This record gives sequence, C-alpha cells and structure tokens, in this order.
Amino acid sequence: MAVTENAEQPERLLLIGCGILQKEIRYLIEKNSWQMDTSFMRSALHNNIGKLEKGLTGSLAKRADRETIVFYGCCHPDMDRIIEKGNSLRTPGQNCVDILLGRELFDLELERGAFFLLEEWAQRWSPITEMVFGKNPEVIRSVFQEAHKYILAIRTPCSDDFSEEAQEVASIVGLPLQWMDVGLEHLESTLDQTMQKKLKSR
Repeated sequence: MAVTENAEQPERLLLIGCGILQKEIRYLIEKNSWQMDTSFMRSALHNNIGKLEKGLTGSLAKRADRETIVFYGCCHPDMDRIIEKGNSLRTPGQNCVDILLGRELFDLELERGAFFLLEEWAQRWSPITEMVFGKNPEVIRSVFQEAHKYILAIRTPCSDDFSEEAQEVASIVGLPLQWMDVGLEHLESTLDQTMQKKLKSR
C-alpha cells in the first residue's frame, strides 16, 4: 500500500519503494532535477513478507502503464521474481542500509556486530517491534543481544535530530549506542545507475 505519491506523467519514470529513505530520495531527485515521480511504501512491511509481496505486486500492477524502478534490497525471498513480473528494475543491494552506505562499509559494521538504526525506525520503534515480538522486553533484549553488539544510529544530511529516540532504543535492547554520519553519494550513484539502465532499456 503506497503512502505517498507525486503527480504522474507518462514520460517520467516512477520510483516505487520502501519509505525508509524517502526524505533522502526526494532530496536527490530535486538536487539532480531527475524526471521521476515517487510512490513510497511503509517500511514496516519488512516485518511481514506476505504483505510486502502483496503491496509491491499491487503497486507494480497498478502502474503497469508506467516505466518504473524499484527501491528495495533483497527484502523478500522472491524479490527479483516480483520485480521481473512487474517489468521493473531494482536498485542493487542487500537492503536499504547497504544501498546507503555501500557494501564495504556495510559489511564492515555488520561484522563488528552492528544493528543499523535509521531515523524512521528509531521514531517508530515500539509499534514496529511489537508487531514481531509483542510487548515482551525480555524477549526483545535477548534477541538483540544475541545477534548484535551495538546499535549504530545513522544520520544523513536529511536527518532530523533523533538522538533521544535512538538512546531510548539502545536502552530498550540493552546495547551501547554509536553514531555514524554518512553522505548520500552511494545512494545517489545507485539510483542514477538504476535509472539510466531503465531508460536505456526502453
């Protein structure tokens, strides 16, 4: 289910994707004067791959008359099949953080034990985690402490101040909080390459 959408014009590309980085994507579209509209889906759909597939499949089918690219990583086991069936093209990457940071930095922090925290997830932490774990703080702490060593909160040039929310998340899961400031260069390059590849395939 799409939550935001710009006016559609047949000659423009349409980006359909996860809303987790919608501020950053809109900024880059404006900065580069890309001829592209957007339709963002709720980031919480990652917690239910059935709803994610239904939402993305429906969005692509509804816009079958448009040239589309999809901003998603491998967030569904059959993601590439869904994209191919929808006659679209996906941004390459494991997930949104990989696309934002680049594979080398992403893998480095992942190996160190990071749990990546973006602004939207920090601000909506309780309702998102309760969908998966319920209201059970002991379970949440156990799961996160077993899989991760620290919370890595990621700020971009488009981020608002979410330091209080990030600290609350770290307290809830019982892990230390670290911060990383990143630019949009890798995200910009990935979007541009995907867009150009789609345009050339017309």
